[in-house]
Amino acid sequence: MAYTTINDPSAYFQITLYTGNGGTQSITNGGNSDLQPDWLWIKDRDDNYKHLVVDSVRGATKHLSSSAKATEITNTANVTGFASDGFAIASDGNVNANTEKYVAWQWKKTADAGFDIVSYTGNDSAGRTISHSLSAVPKMMIVKCRNVAKEWTVFHSSQGNGKFIELDQTTAVQTATNRWNDTSPTSSVFSLGVDSSVNASNQTYIAYLFAEKQGYSKFGSYTGNANANGTYVYTGFKPAYVLTKQTNSSDEPWIIKDLKRSPLNTGVDSPTLFASVNTAESNRDGMDFFSNGFKCRDNGAPINSGSYLYMAFAESPFVTSTGVPTTAQ
Repeated sequence: MAYTTINDPSAYFQITLYTGNGGTQSITNGGNSDLQPDWLWIKDRDDNYKHLVVDSVRGATKHLSSSAKATEITNTANVTGFASDGFAIASDGNVNANTEKYVAWQWKKTADAGFDIVSYTGNDSAGRTISHSLSAVPKMMIVKCRNVAKEWTVFHSSQGNGKFIELDQTTAVQTATNRWNDTSPTSSVFSLGVDSSVNASNQTYIAYLFAEKQGYSKFGSYTGNANANGTYVYTGFKPAYVLTKQTNSSDEPWIIKDLKRSPLNTGVDSPTLFASVNTAESNRDGMDFFSNGFKCRDNGAPINSGSYLYMAFAESPFVTSTGVPTTAQ
């Protein structure tokens, strides 16, 4: 039984769907708890607008895109601010084209939920350590250079400290000592090599760090079975969000599934977005969400024919902090 200390995941992670109006608007979340986001990731579901990534450390008007290695841009026509239970947007098509449908994934930065955002300046020194505030060992780290066009570099504990994968690319996991210096992160620091994607001299970087919290978040791996009655992955909670990437192929994108865009388990294709590609939402690569995990419903390579890493966050825990199971859905 996966007991949790987080009975209400909506206090730390929420997904909000909204429709653009071409002007300005305030987006209010709808969870059980108010959530002022520290990390906000928005994608137009209807069109090929880029993914927009902003955070409270860099400031709401400074954005990056998960699907591009481009530098950080300041734009007051996109996200304009964070509110106590949501965020404000202006007229740019990336966030607010008239009648377009959008999804906003939102996280709160706190050690209680295992999420930290760290800004630092590189020094081109192997073995450089950067402090974080998780008070737990990160299972996944996503690093982006802000002022030079570089790939998004990802550490995932299932792959080890001598490997990395790129969020904006379809490439497989790669082996290199110059990203994490062959050193695993600890409960207080993470280590860097000298590659310019993570630690060039005088370049600025942003890092998103995730520790695993039982019953709320899970960072792991699985092997697909190339069958429509696909692999089942136990998480210990009903997922609200799952991000996957095939690790042994250079041809498959990062797949984003969530419960808000696909609230019903159909056993067939379901709404899919791609973190590494700007394309609009498409109905493919089926995945069902259950009370304690997710199940692949496609026999193809994108999610179920090879080796995969994943990141998942909860809609509800399987067992609460009091040991009471939640209602299976």
